Amino acid sequence: MPTAQHQVVKPQKLANTAVGMLEQELIIPNLFQKHGIDAFKGADNDTISMPVEGILPFHDYAWRNDRSQPIQFDEYSERKIAVTFGGNSYSAVRLTDEQNDFDIDQWAKLLRPQVKAVGRGLQRRAVKTLTGQAYNVTIGNAGQNLRGALIEARRVLNALHAPKEGRYLLVGSDFESALLNDDKLNLAQNVGDSEAEAALRTATIGERYGFRIVVDQTIPSDAAYAFASSAFIFLSGAPSVPQSVPYGATTSFEGIALRWIRDYDSLYLQDRSVVNTYNGFRSVTDILVGWDEKNEKEIISTQEHFVRGIKLTLDGKSDYPPAASELATITGISDAKVWTPVGPKPEGDPANA
Repeated sequence: MPTAQHQVVKPQKLANTAVGMLEQELIIPNLFQKHGIDAFKGADNDTISMPVEGILPFHDYAWRNDRSQPIQFDEYSERKIAVTFGGNSYSAVRLTDEQNDFDIDQWAKLLRPQVKAVGRGLQRRAVKTLTGQAYNVTIGNAGQNLRGALIEARRVLNALHAPKEGRYLLVGSDFESALLNDDKLNLAQNVGDSEAEAALRTATIGERYGFRIVVDQTIPSDAAYAFASSAFIFLSGAPSVPQSVPYGATTSFEGIALRWIRDYDSLYLQDRSVVNTYNGFRSVTDILVGWDEKNEKEIISTQEHFVRGIKLTLDGKSDYPPAASELATITGISDAKVWTPVGPKPEGDPANA
């Protein structure tokens, strides 16, 4: 008499496998700064305030002065960035007895398409955050001089005081083709070198001018986004496993968390498998520090500005901050000197037409 075969299901092991697969599936969320869920437990409206280091100006005290005036004191305060969990991406599947006995030989096989589905949900939310951001600088007509546009993107981010660490150039499919066809950039030789399975690694086509260049099919094909990883926040957390569920586990890997639960519906003679993760996305703004040449003193911005990322387009005009704006005053990046394929020119120059 043949012995009945039973699947030995180890929830924690399968959850660990699932989160590893999810991390490999993600491109854009893996470019963002990651934060976990613990700080959100018990928070009002699922929102916490993340402290950001304050900024203080420096002062000079005249050498060998008569000490008739005291030194100047400043008030120190930290900024708060409100971050909210607002998503619960999931995949839920029913598996009949017949499928369990004859079609699906192991649960890991079912988890892979479920993880892919959750990954696409996170990707779409990240794309919405990235493309919906109001960028202070757009470098247009980059297709006419890609090398020059990338160098300008580096110059602009430097002037905007964006962090130099972890900079990416995320490009759409048409922008990628233009880069690969540009002999000056010599990127075509890099394609296909990596055999790694992770989506982010296979999407990377090289590094130029301080940017790791990554291609993504879900952003506008003619656009590119140059940004530091700290420009955007990706929140990820695993819901707890209910006590009534016989099989389930939570786990995290590389800043990404998820839950897998499995139970049996005896009314319909079928298993149920659910994979899900809490998530949230937002951009990061900054207080800027500049230098007033005329009065020889520092300037601290009165407003917060998004300066950790900019946009590039293959066609269209460039868009820089107005010369009279606070951002232009502090950084020197303004519409008085807009980049063009032949180099920076005043906005009113006939060559820009």
